[in-house]
Amino acid sequence: MRNYKGPILLLITAMLWGFAFVAQTAGGDQVGAFTFNFSRNFVGALFLTGVIYWRKQTGVDKPYSAPGSGYTRRTFIIAGVSCGVVLFLGAWLQQAGINSYPDGTAASGRSGFITALYMVIVALYSMFAEKKTHPIVFLAVIVAVVGMWFLCVPNGFGNLYWGDVLVFICAFAYAAHIIVIDRFTQVDGVRLSRLQLLISGSIALVCAMIFEHPEPAQIAAAAIPILYAGICSDGIAYTLQIIAQKSTDPTVASILMSLESVFAGLGGWLILSESLTPIELFGCVLVLAAVMLAQVPEFRENALKKKQAQG
Repeated sequence: MRNYKGPILLLITAMLWGFAFVAQTAGGDQVGAFTFNFSRNFVGALFLTGVIYWRKQTGVDKPYSAPGSGYTRRTFIIAGVSCGVVLFLGAWLQQAGINSYPDGTAASGRSGFITALYMVIVALYSMFAEKKTHPIVFLAVIVAVVGMWFLCVPNGFGNLYWGDVLVFICAFAYAAHIIVIDRFTQVDGVRLSRLQLLISGSIALVCAMIFEHPEPAQIAAAAIPILYAGICSDGIAYTLQIIAQKSTDPTVASILMSLESVFAGLGGWLILSESLTPIELFGCVLVLAAVMLAQVPEFRENALKKKQAQG
């Protein structure tokens, strides 16, 4: 069962993230992007404070390791601030994009599949960082571009939504978030998750006060979406991601996390009665195929390493 723990946690993460798009769409009708994000981030951080307290009581909390382990207070703060800043950028761009979609648009599913492109971006980064790019990755990029065309601009650029542009840019921020997390695997996942939420939420709060001037009544009207996004997506899912990435093959992790787009579309259809046109659905299929293709080189490389190790 130990070998399946990471993948199972990541599948749950993808489901929680996917249905969070529904909460973001519903909450965006009541409050601005900065207000929604600082509210959900602080709810998530509060939830994780309770988790950390429980871990202390049960003796499984891991504040800092012995010298030489790489997990020091300084490393922890650098990790939290780095992850928090990048998370703020990604979350703001995504929520602003969702908020800007016109009524009648399948905002949940549409934004979910566009956001999933961060997996292709991560694969591209990995290939270029190692100064070698597998042809399949280039094929994935081409498939992704074609998929984005069918999903966002089947009738020309005149029909491109501003929300599509913002969510597409957010995919780059979330790709950076994955890369940053991967550099701090020695840091305790739960504590890192709480700190990054506090950093992200604090920045969003300052921006909300400057640009949105939120009213308590507005936040109360979006309470259910905020609570779901804060507890399930921020509090639980981001923590599961950090924990599961430590024990899961990177390719498997990427594929499982990309399924959030499928859950986003499913949630939008089931809960908000959203529906994509046949052309948009075809674009979604191509985007998901591109995400899967982008993982093939790393999958083959990992399989070869395992075979050599066994041999």
